[in-house]
Order: sequence, then structure tokens, then C-alpha cells
Amino acid sequence: MELLTFLGTASAIPDIQHQNSHLLIQSGKSTVLVDCPGNPIVRIMEAGTNPNEISDLVLTHFHPDHVSGLPLLLMDLWLLGRKQELTIYGLQYTLERAKSLLGLFNWLAWKDMYPVHFVEVPETDFFPLIEREDLNLFSSPGKHLIPVIGLRFEFPKSGKKIVYTSDGEPCPAIQELAMNVDILIHEAAGEGFGHSSATQCGQVAQVCKVNELYLIHYPTQKSVKKMIADATRNYSGKVFVAEDLNRILFA
Repeated sequence: MELLTFLGTASAIPDIQHQNSHLLIQSGKSTVLVDCPGNPIVRIMEAGTNPNEISDLVLTHFHPDHVSGLPLLLMDLWLLGRKQELTIYGLQYTLERAKSLLGLFNWLAWKDMYPVHFVEVPETDFFPLIEREDLNLFSSPGKHLIPVIGLRFEFPKSGKKIVYTSDGEPCPAIQELAMNVDILIHEAAGEGFGHSSATQCGQVAQVCKVNELYLIHYPTQKSVKKMIADATRNYSGKVFVAEDLNRILFA
């Protein structure tokens, strides 16, 4: 199975139907959680996945709407009896602060705590985070208010390729990462302050020659029709506004 699930799709302010943006990628034995806001274990279970199946966690950057649920996730997995290692990826800037956050809860003293392995990601274009038979994952640095990475997932079985920009305004490194992918998942919080508008998302999708564009990390009060109209001004492909618990099955 090669499956993408949108666990949350809102920008910084969620609502009843939309949690903060985070994704679940499943392929073979790999189950990758991308970002960790709020109480992610609830959405993971709503998606029909056993939280203990999570093999990897990628933190794209250290803003509250992307990392606030980290201590609770680790505690919940511990209380659920997890034994296997969890690998957490992030930039140095991100991991240093994530460890400090966890340290407030004295997590290393939790009895029989499962192993957690931190992998520091360099700010390098097309850096290989994961290279497995069932999944390949690459990262490139984006352009945001703080250090951030965009992600490119490649599924060996179906041959599909998807890119998640995370937060940021258009930049050459992320555009190169997204070139010719099947699906581009682009944040649409609005132009300025290190973010992108739906119009800019469409421009990037056209330049990168992607097959489909999914808008994510958008203000939930915005009109879906308006966002799609803005994105299609400069993009001739299919445009979707992602909703919580939407799924895309590749194989």
C-alpha cells in the first residue's frame, strides 16, 4: 500500500473541521508522520492507523502549529506500550528546540521509554533522509520566517512522486525539488510573512510542470472556489483544496 492522508489542512488557526497541517505517508513497512501539531494521535486513529506503526517523524520547522503535539505524541506512544525505535528528522535549529521542549517534561526519565533517534538534516538541496525499498524521501531548504525544509516522497512500487512545501514563499530550491512531480502539496496561507498565496501556488505548479496541485495550510474561512480560481489563473492542471482526512491511494 502507498497512501497519503491529510491529517490536518488548516493554517495556524484551526477550526472544528480542520486541524493544523500535518500528513501521514504510508508505504510498505514505512509510516511517516510529517509534523506534529496539537494532539496528532487522534487524527492518526481517525485515519484508521495504529499510532505505534509510525516509523518516522519529520519536523519541517519549529513553529507551534507544526510541533506543539510532540511531547504528547511521545508520551501517548509510551503509554500505549511502544517498544520499537522512533526516528525524528529535522534541521539543527528545529531539533535543538524540540529537545528543549521535551526536556521540560523530563521525558528521558520515563520508565521503560522506547528509544528515540534524532537525525539532523543539513540545509542541503535534495538531501536523502530515507532510502528504503518501500520509500525514498528527500528534503530541500525553503524560505520562511525561520529555517524550514520541504519534502519530496518517491514511491518505488507505483513510481509516483509528491512534494510537500511546508510553510514558505516560492524559492528556487523548493521549485527544483518539485520539478515534474505527480502531486504538489503547497501551502496557501497568503502572500507575505514567509507564506504563499493560492495564486503563487499555481505559478509554482505551472513552472514545475506538476500533474496535480493540492492547496494546504490555508485560512479556513477562505472560499474554496476563490482559492481554486486563484490557483488556476496561471496553472492548467488539476487543483484541489485538501480537507482533513482526505486520502490519496497510489498502489
